[in-house]
Amino acid sequence: MNDPYATHRLHAYISALIALLLSAIPLPHVLGLLRPDLLLLVVIWFALMSPRSTGLLYAFSWGLLLDAFSGVLLGQHALGFVAVSFFVHHFHLRMRMFPLPHQTFVVLILLWLYQFLMFWIDGVSGHPLNEWSRLLAGVGGALCWPLLSGLFSSLVRRH
Repeated sequence: MNDPYATHRLHAYISALIALLLSAIPLPHVLGLLRPDLLLLVVIWFALMSPRSTGLLYAFSWGLLLDAFSGVLLGQHALGFVAVSFFVHHFHLRMRMFPLPHQTFVVLILLWLYQFLMFWIDGVSGHPLNEWSRLLAGVGGALCWPLLSGLFSSLVRRH
């Protein structure tokens, strides 16, 4: 039996693994402030373009791996990934019809939602980080969205 979504799943897992490994590369402080959450962007793209191949479990498992990989509170990123992925899954038909600038704005809002959840969890767990500079990661991710979307769209079209 041939699974029609197998290639989409394979692309999704390989892309997420590469994004997870890229998140471990140390950057200077100024560039680190603008570092996009590449793994979350990959989860958003596959939830948007291939929702049957990647569900909430996909988002949860990669968020949990990021938690273990970065050494933060276990489940912190997983909760943020699932919340963002839920909204993308719920509105994916509408979001796909948006032109790229509108889609980029929606992705910016989703990234800021994720950053707010991380801010809230850090505060509740006793690790408050009261810097507004953490919102710059959302801006960096929104700037990367058109490039990432174009790259993934061309890769998927080729296969």
